[in-house]
Amino acid sequence: GLVIDGRTLEHVLHDSLQNVFLELTEKCRAVVCCQATPLQKSVLVKLVRSKLKAMTLAVGDGANDVSMIQVADAGVGISGQEGMQAVMASDFAISQFRHLRKLLLVHGHWCYTRLTSMVLYFFYKNVTYVNLLFWYQFFCGFSGTSMTDYWILILFNLLFTSLPPIVYGVLDKDVSAEILMELPQLYTM
Repeated sequence: GLVIDGRTLEHVLHDSLQNVFLELTEKCRAVVCCQATPLQKSVLVKLVRSKLKAMTLAVGDGANDVSMIQVADAGVGISGQEGMQAVMASDFAISQFRHLRKLLLVHGHWCYTRLTSMVLYFFYKNVTYVNLLFWYQFFCGFSGTSMTDYWILILFNLLFTSLPPIVYGVLDKDVSAEILMELPQLYTM
């Protein structure tokens, strides 16, 4: 990892040293900036996002971290002694820093698998429904006649195609939390 302080970061963020700094950060697993101003933090996240085309995660616990959290792809606010400003500006909120590991490894994995399943479900649902309408047009001679009443269509979408994915999305856990915590390699999947 790389630890850099605010005064050094001020010099690095100038155009002449940006490329050298970015090459160095690419070789690191994590970059920690200490005693940096809020502007420096947000500029650093913007720089990494735009130049390296990397997904960024910003973690902060106070009002001075709000701009950095808002610029990042995903922002995590830690509620604590410094107030609730970071939590209010973040995508995710945790009570202590030690919960970050579980948030990323367990809930991140579950969220990703649930979202991919839901996208596939809705894709196949729409393909099936459009295919049914297409073949019905052969039956009615391409007159544009509606196959079903609008109320039936609305209730079908509401009851039969919305509730199952919601239940599946809330309850599906492909791997238990204990295994995900023990094997962080599953996160790379």
